[in-house]
Amino acid sequence: MDKENIYLVGMPGAGKTTVGRQLARRLSRQFVDADHEIEARAGIKISEIFKQQGEAVFRELEAEAIKSLAVQKNLIVATGGGAVLRPDNCAVMKQSGVIVYLRVAPRVLFERTKHDTNRPLLQVANPMMKIEELFTQRDPIYQDVSDLVVTSGGGSVFYMVTHIERELRKRCAA
Repeated sequence: MDKENIYLVGMPGAGKTTVGRQLARRLSRQFVDADHEIEARAGIKISEIFKQQGEAVFRELEAEAIKSLAVQKNLIVATGGGAVLRPDNCAVMKQSGVIVYLRVAPRVLFERTKHDTNRPLLQVANPMMKIEELFTQRDPIYQDVSDLVVTSGGGSVFYMVTHIERELRKRCAA
């Protein structure tokens, strides 16, 4: 665990950024939000990338960001929810670190994201149905690529961070 990166994957609203920041503090690592990295490189918000250039261009920018982060060490990286949709992203993350899936039920995801206008895929007439659709599509992929799955019922961030830290330390001791 010393030199590898830790990638947090999961649905929009799973808490990747919140958990990632606290986990980085606990493990004395740098935290990077891949979406913020993409925005900094593009010079515009992700919602604008989607609007002006489409999801395909965003996914290319996302793949570039993941590749550039993978060459660094000791990072905690919160990925975008759809990063796992590209097998090459999964391969890069697997080769350079550990993948942790923050698994959260669709109803909790909806409650967390229902007023967030910065999530382009959820700006639809029925966001709950979209979350359920995305969850059905992505959950098996997240489960398959992850080294550790942490299920949250909407409980405390402290619990999730402590649980992840304990599991990662066990993994190193094995």
